[in-house]
Amino acid sequence: MMTSRSRLKLFRALLASVGFVGVSLGSGVLHAQAGEADIVGVAISQTAQGVSEGVSEGVYRFDVSVSHADTGWEHYANGYEVLDLEGNVLATRVLMHPHVNERPFTRSLSGVQIPQSMMAVRVRAVDSVHGTGGQEFLLEKIDGEWQVSVFQAPE
Repeated sequence: MMTSRSRLKLFRALLASVGFVGVSLGSGVLHAQAGEADIVGVAISQTAQGVSEGVSEGVYRFDVSVSHADTGWEHYANGYEVLDLEGNVLATRVLMHPHVNERPFTRSLSGVQIPQSMMAVRVRAVDSVHGTGGQEFLLEKIDGEWQVSVFQAPE
């Protein structure tokens, strides 16, 4: 026969396998909190080219896949950002509601202006509890083509 403690341990393992962390039984009620939001995929396509304030730039569309164990309005992935390598935000996609039954999910952001001289950008997710901190992606322009990889922060 399985004890309450072993059932809780098994349940914690099950929740952890789908991205939940911090399970506890306080006052007989199960509380679970989702971890940080992760970027799990990025596609980029140039939609226009122009000149802004004397700087040649491209205008891009980002299709970004985010994975997060949204629990509802109290904790959900609420956006993603496109940044330069210094951490300056170039564009933000705000997500207006939880995606409890859609994991991962992909959302687009159009009209992102990137100077032609900029050879790399990062994409990171944001959630309503942790802010940033999950897996990020790096996009590097190599021989005129954008290459996508998981971002490894310098030590």
